Amino acid sequence: MDQAFQRLRKDVLIGTYAAGAKLKVEELQAAYGFSSSPLREALSRLSQEGLVRADERRGFRVAPLSPEDLQDITRMRLMLDVPALQEAITQGDDAWEAAIVAAFYRLDKVEARLPDGPVLLDEEWSGLHRDFHAALLAACPSQRQLAWSASLFDQAERYRRFSARFRKSARRKSNEHKKLMDATLRRDADTACALLTEHIRGTLRNVEAAFEMAAAG
Repeated sequence: MDQAFQRLRKDVLIGTYAAGAKLKVEELQAAYGFSSSPLREALSRLSQEGLVRADERRGFRVAPLSPEDLQDITRMRLMLDVPALQEAITQGDDAWEAAIVAAFYRLDKVEARLPDGPVLLDEEWSGLHRDFHAALLAACPSQRQLAWSASLFDQAERYRRFSARFRKSARRKSNEHKKLMDATLRRDADTACALLTEHIRGTLRNVEAAFEMAAAG
C-alpha cells in the first residue's frame, strides 16, 4: 500500500496529474499496476494531506491550486519551520552541521550543472532542495513538527512548480541557500530565522505573481 501511496503522491506533486483532474481508480490501476484496494487507500491518505479532494458522488480529484490555499500553507510553514530551525540551532551537534553542509554541496553541484531556466522544474534539484531544508531542521526534537513541516513543504511544491512555468528569467537559488546555511552554522538564530522567513514568503510572492500572469492570459 505504501508503494502505491508514494508513487501516486509523487505524481500529484510534480504535476503529472493537473490540479482539478479526476483520479479514476480504474485508470490508476492501468497506469500503476496496483489493485484497487491500495490505490483507494492511497487516495484517502492523499485527501487527508490536502493533495486530493474526495467527493462521495464525484470520486477523487487533484486538489485545486489557489492563492488562498498557498497563503494557508505559508502561514503554517512559518508557524512550524521557523521555531523548528531555532530549536535545531540550539540542539544540533557536529553530525547535524555536517549533514547540512553535505546537503548544500549536493544541491549546489546539481544547480551548477543545470542549463538556464527554472531549476524547480528539474526533478533531481527538487529532491535535493527538499533534502537541504529537511537537514536544516533535522535537530529539532519534535518528530511531529518535522513530519508536518515535511508535508507542508511538499504541498508547497505544486505551487513552486506552477510559478516556475511562468518565470521568464532564470532564478538561481544557491546564494539564498548558502546565506541560510552560513547563518545556521554560525548558530546565529536570529539571522537564520529571518532568512528562512523571507525564503518562505518569497515563494508566496512568486506564486501570487504567477497567478496574476495566468489570469492576464
